[in-house]
Amino acid sequence: MIRILGLDVSKSSVSACLLTEKPEDPRQFYYECPFLKLSADAKGIQDLLALNADIALLEPTGNNYSKLWGTHLARSGVEVRLVGHKELRNYRANHLALPDKDDDADALALACYYFDYHQDPRRFVQIRDRNIVRIRELVLRLAHLNRVQSPIMNRARQDLAWQFPEVALVKSRRGEAGEAPLLWGWLAGIRKSTRYDRLYSQTVGLGITETVREHAKRICDLQREEHVIEGELKELLADPRFDHYRTVFKRFGFGDRLTAIVLSQIYPIEGFLDAEGKPEVRIRQGRNSKKPTKRHLSLRRFQKALGAAPSMEASGDSKKTKVIGGSDLCRKSLWQWVFTRIEPKQARLKNDIGKTLGEQLDAEKLAGRPVKLVRNRIAAKGARLLFRELIQAHNKLLE
Repeated sequence: MIRILGLDVSKSSVSACLLTEKPEDPRQFYYECPFLKLSADAKGIQDLLALNADIALLEPTGNNYSKLWGTHLARSGVEVRLVGHKELRNYRANHLALPDKDDDADALALACYYFDYHQDPRRFVQIRDRNIVRIRELVLRLAHLNRVQSPIMNRARQDLAWQFPEVALVKSRRGEAGEAPLLWGWLAGIRKSTRYDRLYSQTVGLGITETVREHAKRICDLQREEHVIEGELKELLADPRFDHYRTVFKRFGFGDRLTAIVLSQIYPIEGFLDAEGKPEVRIRQGRNSKKPTKRHLSLRRFQKALGAAPSMEASGDSKKTKVIGGSDLCRKSLWQWVFTRIEPKQARLKNDIGKTLGEQLDAEKLAGRPVKLVRNRIAAKGARLLFRELIQAHNKLLE
């Protein structure tokens, strides 16, 4: 008899529902089930493992909450499966008709979900290998550090505008060996610069305050942490399994950060293919044309994983397209890639990819279309081209 454990994870606890079979009336069972509330402490983990579950189902709530419980379960030999937030929400409301969302209802829905869909692996979030999980953790950490740095740097520049205006807009970057950016290092007192000494001796500003120097120290600390993370990312990306991915990414002009972000979302590419290892394409009747229409399902899943799959929303006479689902970080990073490697003609990729995307972007902007819409379209087309190139590289490896 298989023991299925549904776990709804909160900040410092979980709601647990253990089933050996799916209840005939899940709604009624909800009011009778002896749900467990386990705290994130030694006793809570001990009680969790004492349930002797065979399979546990959780939502992918990131590194902060579900990681603790999922890791302890996996170490004790329990198979851990992840169910997407959207899929669980629809299943709980439409299939089980459970009451308004609460932790116990989610735990019960997770356990029931297994009995209905355990034979369809596409119903579950793909389990990534250890290196990919670590890469994802690191890119999220880099994104966090970037968010933390921006307001500190902006505040420091605003203060420098009246304290030392000659350097308020200077763009100072970290050295290749990880040295603190010269401007911020000089302000923090950890780097020397005769140039800034000379400028400061002649400044029209009112003098640097201790507050700005403290901001500079924080910026240097954050940049130092970034350098350490980037070093670990470089080592992880050197894994031979990623060689053909990196070759393709290089053609698109992806740097290490964007390479890591995209790789963390789409590796392995086989996860988007059918059982025969080919892109899944189905012929379906067109909703409007009523004619047989090709549906490129693998490509669609790939674009969605990158946050570059537009969805149509229609209501009455109103029709609009917007991007729903996928990685927000990846979507923003692809947009920045378009902004820096496709849109500026002087920095545009010098290959067929840059030519194709650049010409379309130029033509759409010339036609007067909104710039934001144009960039989103180019990012979506870039994702399609990326899928095509990765499939070609994958097929060459199999030859």
